[in-house]
Amino acid sequence: MLRLVERGLMFGNLFEVSTPIMVERYNQALERLSGKRTALTSFHIDVSGYAPEIADELDDELYLNPHGCNRQFILLSTEQKRSPLINMNFSTSRSILKRFIIDNEAALFVLTSRDAVFGELMNSVYRITEPRHLFDIRKIRIDADTNDHRLIRAKELSKLVERFRKEPDGWWDDLLCAQMIELAKKTGDITRFPVALEKTDYEQNNFHTTHFGGVYIFRDIKRPAAICCDAESAKLEFPVDSVLALSNRQAVATFLKENDLVEPLIDAKDLDAVDILQQRLDFILIDLLSAEGRSIEKLSRRELRSVALRQLKEMPEEFHGLNDLLRWKEQGGRKPDLTPEHPAYFYSLRARYHPDRDLVNMLLAEYMPQDILQLFICHKRAFYSSYSGWNEIKRTFAANFLAEEYIADKTGTRRELFGNERLVEPLARHEEKQKQRPQPWGSASDYSDKVNEIVQKAVGKDKNKGYEKPHKKPTKGPWGGTL
Repeated sequence: MLRLVERGLMFGNLFEVSTPIMVERYNQALERLSGKRTALTSFHIDVSGYAPEIADELDDELYLNPHGCNRQFILLSTEQKRSPLINMNFSTSRSILKRFIIDNEAALFVLTSRDAVFGELMNSVYRITEPRHLFDIRKIRIDADTNDHRLIRAKELSKLVERFRKEPDGWWDDLLCAQMIELAKKTGDITRFPVALEKTDYEQNNFHTTHFGGVYIFRDIKRPAAICCDAESAKLEFPVDSVLALSNRQAVATFLKENDLVEPLIDAKDLDAVDILQQRLDFILIDLLSAEGRSIEKLSRRELRSVALRQLKEMPEEFHGLNDLLRWKEQGGRKPDLTPEHPAYFYSLRARYHPDRDLVNMLLAEYMPQDILQLFICHKRAFYSSYSGWNEIKRTFAANFLAEEYIADKTGTRRELFGNERLVEPLARHEEKQKQRPQPWGSASDYSDKVNEIVQKAVGKDKNKGYEKPHKKPTKGPWGGTL
């Protein structure tokens, strides 16, 4: 795995924590969450504050995710929104954390400039022991605070400010003013630097979980179903009419078609299906040659085709199926009829444009393990698991290929593989709303002179007093590049 780390394909774009003050803030939050502290003076954290180095130190990969159910988090900077989520048990966890940071970015920036924000992605389930517990998870509520309880105090101060503005006698209420001054000493000027978290509730409808050997939950669609990666898990009782095993290709294909979740790759008008089919043929050939111990590092596409012609009878069924489809796409003639039982069937599909496109592409990646590009982009856990079982030849090829073709141009590669983005990405909409959203108390000019006088009396004329400089953007550090 070190090869992947060095090339930025694993543990990439983590946020560096190296200053004594940041380490201490992290330790205080960690102690409140788990009762533990780290002796490390520098480490790297993901979007949830999870650090691989600390996991090794504590010998606990779930030190911020007890029971793999309610993910805990520690935010030291809003820049963590750019980081990945390591050891993800639910496919929605990273997007929820990222949306939470974007939706509350102004407040979180103020809070993290002087303290750590920590909390938990809470649902009504505390331990998942039965399949039905997965269906009880519908809404995720983010519970957060700081080491000095600043969020709680800010809520109290907000209520007092509201009273001051509404009550006719608020101007002459010395007790009310004294309470506001005392709280403002601890929270800062919340009128100029609001610290209230405006959005903390998020829906979790369709998702993938690693529980029970891996399960895809589709319930917010026309024909709900649970698709189990482990055939034995499919025999368990799920609170849904349709429970499918991933190995039941026909049933899964029917489910995807009935819910209009996929479409044939060759029908796509916004990408080059021929190029994608050719690339998947190359991956199948590379898998075959590497298994034979042959060098593949410098083979061109023409040389790979020559090998295929020489060893045509030895080619797997998925190769023949995709090759027939490619020939029909380029030359016409009789269209090959690939049934779901054919090994090439799922290689010929792509997810349609809909809110769960990434989830469907993740499911499709399960059926095309030889396509290292889609496997890495859509299902990293499965990629890392497969990578550990490959021989040295294929590991070297995969690491070099992904570093040169994907990491070098992630946006371009995604566009070539999945097509143009027709839907506005949800997080982009959240970001735009964040820019347009007014502050809770209106603009600074709307505040009464009396409120400003009270708050300024507590925090001083320097509105930035006591604040640390804005955090620097995350550096690569020893973990390599970006994911």
